[in-house]
Amino acid sequence: MRFVDEFHDPVLAGKLANRIRTASTKPAQFMEFCGGHTHAILRYGIRDLLPPTVTMHSGPGCPVCVTSPHDIDSAIAAALIPGVIVATYGDLIRVPGSHDSLERARARGADVRVVYSALDALTIASHHPGNQVVLLGIGFETTAPTVAASILEARRRNLGNYRVLSLLKLTPPIMHALLARGETRIDGIVCPGHVSVIIGTRPYDFIPRDFGVACAVSGFEPLDILRAIDVLVEQVESGAPAVANAYSRAVTTGGNETACRLIGDVFLPCDASWRGIGTVPGSGLALRPEYAAFDAAAAFDLRVEESEEPAGCRCGDVLRGSLTPPECALYGAACTPTHPIGPCMVSHEGACAAHFAYGAAS
Repeated sequence: MRFVDEFHDPVLAGKLANRIRTASTKPAQFMEFCGGHTHAILRYGIRDLLPPTVTMHSGPGCPVCVTSPHDIDSAIAAALIPGVIVATYGDLIRVPGSHDSLERARARGADVRVVYSALDALTIASHHPGNQVVLLGIGFETTAPTVAASILEARRRNLGNYRVLSLLKLTPPIMHALLARGETRIDGIVCPGHVSVIIGTRPYDFIPRDFGVACAVSGFEPLDILRAIDVLVEQVESGAPAVANAYSRAVTTGGNETACRLIGDVFLPCDASWRGIGTVPGSGLALRPEYAAFDAAAAFDLRVEESEEPAGCRCGDVLRGSLTPPECALYGAACTPTHPIGPCMVSHEGACAAHFAYGAAS
């Protein structure tokens, strides 16, 4: 492990790991929701520091990975419309739909451009007034305010050629759906720090209240994650699940009111399709009627044929926490970062990519 600053202190890490090993007597299965947590856990060997009583599962916290084949197919359909420029974040361009990807569509002549922010897409729209520019809005509550802000700015600047295909997802509803599903036993959840900066800790109250599951918000440094796991172990051992904030330097109970107001002003919750999970009520964000002029789904006919997962791909099982990446028959053989078959190997936040990068066997 490489520890280079106060959040990577090997002495503190050792003390935390020893405390976890000493305190943990009951079998506990924890899910780190976010792909960023998965990468940090594997990169810094955190699983190797934990006692055999503690098992970590990866969850559906990679926004690229959970984007359904149907939504990818719809994005490709938009890209193939003459005069349309599709703006997308980098990872999504390689994610397979049912039979194609945005990358392959671009190779055939579609105008697909990689952007680093929603405002980049606005710039494209202002520079190409004769084209329709469609931003593929993906991500969780962290990304949603920037997409909302781009729509408000497009309206202010009267950019009538700017549209958003909203594929945005909400975190608490999918957590509720996974816990209610009960497919994988979950004794504690490591909640994502960046999402929690926006929404605060209050939206997680249902986790201990309704499901008796421990809960801790964590940052992304090694010591952040170890502290969160330490809190989860303490809750499991005491039988007193609660919402703990192990990332108080950035997260508050109420979250960022300005960002939440932006989301609420522009979007309404809607049902959304998740790869490997299906439709989850109230887990997506759709544009409010007053912003319908910026809705790509309403502006274009994006009907696609029935979508399907890539043959043999087990990304859906990985996203639900019921399978580790090496348990997929394609992992590391037919499916690698160079030639990915599923999105969990494409995205830099994907669990399969993390396991492959850091040599995890299980």
